[in-house]
Amino acid sequence: MANRILIKDATLVTMDENRDQDRGIVNTGDLYIENDLIKQITCGMEVTPEDVQIISGKNKVVIPGLINLHNHAAMTLFRSYADDYPLMEWLTKKIFPAEAKLTEDDVYWGTSLALLEMIRGGTTTFVDMYYYMEQTARACQEAGIRALLSQVFINSGNNKGLNSLEDAIDFIENWQDENNGRIQAILGPHALYTCPPDFLKKMLKKTEHLNAIIHIHLSESRGEVEETLKNYQKTPVALLEEIGLFERDVIAGHCVHLNDQDIAILSSRGVGISHNPCSNLKLANGIAPLKKLLDHGACVGLGTDGAASNNNLDMFEEIKLCSLLQKGLLEDPTAIPALEAFKLATRGGVKAIKKENSLGILKEGAKADLAIVDFNKPHLQPHNDPVANLVYAASAGDVETVIIDGNILYHKGEFLTMDQERIYYEAAKCSKRLRQ
Repeated sequence: MANRILIKDATLVTMDENRDQDRGIVNTGDLYIENDLIKQITCGMEVTPEDVQIISGKNKVVIPGLINLHNHAAMTLFRSYADDYPLMEWLTKKIFPAEAKLTEDDVYWGTSLALLEMIRGGTTTFVDMYYYMEQTARACQEAGIRALLSQVFINSGNNKGLNSLEDAIDFIENWQDENNGRIQAILGPHALYTCPPDFLKKMLKKTEHLNAIIHIHLSESRGEVEETLKNYQKTPVALLEEIGLFERDVIAGHCVHLNDQDIAILSSRGVGISHNPCSNLKLANGIAPLKKLLDHGACVGLGTDGAASNNNLDMFEEIKLCSLLQKGLLEDPTAIPALEAFKLATRGGVKAIKKENSLGILKEGAKADLAIVDFNKPHLQPHNDPVANLVYAASAGDVETVIIDGNILYHKGEFLTMDQERIYYEAAKCSKRLRQ
């Protein structure tokens, strides 16, 4: 029997530039879902209750599901564990030693905790890089979320990098397009400073038969750029261009410290850039030149990074901050308008993951991945401009319902595919063991 859902009398922020309404907004509309697709957007649709599950959209705003373009989901276990450190000290003295103790169970429960938080906040797709990725995939499969997952690999100088690359290739071959296509397996070389050029060249050669996006950290800190200039006389971006990495589809996390040549390369190559303002600020890595990237036509989306360096996975916070930072930095209130900021978390993200026609938009034939935001709240009144309210006033806590692939995963405080209390208990137990 077909799965049918009708959301009635809602404000629809479609992000569809081809619609006649102002900025693609339907002020009072109905959205009809059948199985995994949006079948119709109209006004005044009549149905019989026994045929369709009806959700009232009164005082609600329906948005495309948000795309978290860079995350390490299982790092929820390290939330509030290693705060107020510089990046390299944070990594080498706190995070890497703790991660050496990780088990498969840790990654499963840490990921499950992250999925609760992301789904609760309207995120329907995320891009992840971490260890024991089979466990992340298992958690995603059970929850019903959409994910691009990469088994991270690091070249330690003793051939371990090549071995873990083989594991990453096995993961891609075993998990590609699983769970009705909701899971996409991709490649995850950690960064240029942990995977040097010769190793990345071997990776490119060994994976040329795979049609897999590459997910990598890039130009996150000033120290990373200075070290690369010292060792190779090139910026990280120029070096990756030289070795041919950008001939493949790439999602690059951070991209904070860029010169004009770097921006030109990233823009011309169509590299998907994950702008992670909260994490970059917390680790004191600086502010990415977002406005300049967009002016050059770069493909930019938004990410939270892991909860160890954020410390939450609230995409609404990233949307607001990305706009405010550029306004303040450039002393220009028009630098990143509300609609442009919201576009980064929807259309920008799906462009980076090569899903422009099916995700990040409310239109007939698109995947039924969406969130319903409850505007019946003091901080979201009055309804002068729904997009401005979404960007400057809303938060993850305002999301009432989340639908992914036509399935309701969260509705009015209840998770329908996950055991919230069990996940809290198991994640706390894993975190306690890792701290000890």
